[in-house]
Amino acid sequence: MSNEWVKELPFAVTVTDKIGNIIEMNAQSVKTFEKYGGKSLVGKNVKDVHSEHAYKKIAEIIETKTANSYTIEKNGVKKLVYQTPWYQDGEYAGLVELSMVIPAEIPHYVRQ
Repeated sequence: MSNEWVKELPFAVTVTDKIGNIIEMNAQSVKTFEKYGGKSLVGKNVKDVHSEHAYKKIAEIIETKTANSYTIEKNGVKKLVYQTPWYQDGEYAGLVELSMVIPAEIPHYVRQ
C-alpha cells in the first residue's frame, strides 16, 4: 500500500476503485482472504469474489455512496466489518473495507 502505516495494521484493509476493482490490500487483508487468493485478488472485481447476495449490498454502497457496517461470527471469531466510500480530490474513488476481530462481548458507551 502507498501509505506505510497501513501495511501492518492488525486488521484487514481492502480498497477498490470506483467500479469495484480491488486495488490495494494490506498484509492482514491478504492473510484474511488467503483461501480466496490473497494478494492475487488485487486487480479482480469484487463482483467476481462475492456471492450474489453479498455483491448486491456492495453494489448498493457503490450506487448510493453510503457506508455499511455489520458484525459476523465465523469459526468462533467475531468481526466488525465497515465498508465506506473513499474520495480523492472531492470525487468518489471507490470503497474501503475494514475487517477487524472484536471480542465476543464488547463494552458499549454512550458519551455526552
